Amino acid sequence: AILYLFSSKQELLAATIELAVQELGGALSEAADAEARGFQRIEDLVRATFSLAARRPEVLGLVRIVSRQGGAASSKLASAMGFMLAEAVKFVEEEMSAGRFRRLEPRMLLLAVYSAVVGVATEPEVMRALGLEPDLRSLVRARRETIEFLRAALVAD
Repeated sequence: AILYLFSSKQELLAATIELAVQELGGALSEAADAEARGFQRIEDLVRATFSLAARRPEVLGLVRIVSRQGGAASSKLASAMGFMLAEAVKFVEEEMSAGRFRRLEPRMLLLAVYSAVVGVATEPEVMRALGLEPDLRSLVRARRETIEFLRAALVAD
């Protein structure tokens, strides 16, 4: 019945992607304290992402699937996330210049952070294979471990 509201499946997918990006962007914007510096800002964003994964796992799942498939939908997703990612690159570059983060290639660093956070937050079958039940307790533990992993990788000595 919902297809009657859209002229095509592609239009429905585009609208769904737009809503997912808005929801993800809203969660991250709400969590991002412009005054926060260093790892605190990263931690706030990781917590917000895991919180979204707990409340609405389909949002991150959709972002992950669409980004992997390529094509028009993937391009639309990349375009919609462009501003957020540009701001993230700028923040990471500033933190590296200030000596709070290790010197790495900012875009590759953000790709690794994205992959770690979204991967851990959206892979219940991998959790099961590792002997972890994908429940709220495990998600909280995974969030904590991911934050510590990222802290060790990012924070300059």
